[in-house]
Amino acid sequence: MDRVEKCKEKYKQLFGNGVPAAYATDPDFQDILSRFIFGEVFYQGNLDDKQRELITLVVLTTNQTLPQLKAHVVAALNVGLTPVEIKEAVYQCAPYIGFPKTLNAINEVNEVFQAKNIALPIESQKEVDEVNRFDKGLSVQIKIFGDIIAKMREAAPDNQKHMQDYLSSFCFGDFYTRGGLDLKTRELLTLCIISTLGGCESQVKSHVLGNQKVGNDKETLITAITHCLPYMGFPRTLNALACINEIIREN
Repeated sequence: MDRVEKCKEKYKQLFGNGVPAAYATDPDFQDILSRFIFGEVFYQGNLDDKQRELITLVVLTTNQTLPQLKAHVVAALNVGLTPVEIKEAVYQCAPYIGFPKTLNAINEVNEVFQAKNIALPIESQKEVDEVNRFDKGLSVQIKIFGDIIAKMREAAPDNQKHMQDYLSSFCFGDFYTRGGLDLKTRELLTLCIISTLGGCESQVKSHVLGNQKVGNDKETLITAITHCLPYMGFPRTLNALACINEIIREN
């Protein structure tokens, strides 16, 4: 199939038989968009459609492009993602984009779920409590990043040690420990989130190393960042690819 036929097939798989509204007003632009995203990018690399839709959800959440997010919640369900997986992907954004933007996205997800008679709230994926959230979060941090975590904690000035505690207990304890998505998926989504934000190259490099540690190879990272391209543009995509290439050299 050429990319036009691939686009038609993938679009139908994701969204059904409807036609994008933009064809009525901007058909040339919609052709460029659809054929690139659904006829090319969706077929590049080694990720399946479930992984691609999870990435799309977190990038759209980070960008706060909420109408498109709502459409891709439907697409995510159509390719077989569960309500739990969809919610957990959006929740994973919170430590990086903040609570207000994450709540905006959650509202869009909930509207789709309600329209499809998916009961809310969905089952809890919480696996920590007030006593152990720090210890379990720190354990995940060390699993991903290794000895550097102890060095970071030791090097933090006294008036900033709370930030290291928050990283362990909040970012990793409250989110990374949750069920619904495995560690490899959460770490890959985090790379996509911070790459989409832009200006986070230091953190992108750290999470390239983290992805390596949990088993995501360079091909997977390149595919994931390529999949972000239509939603975050070339500058941030190329910045993220430069970080990947700096950390994982070509053979």
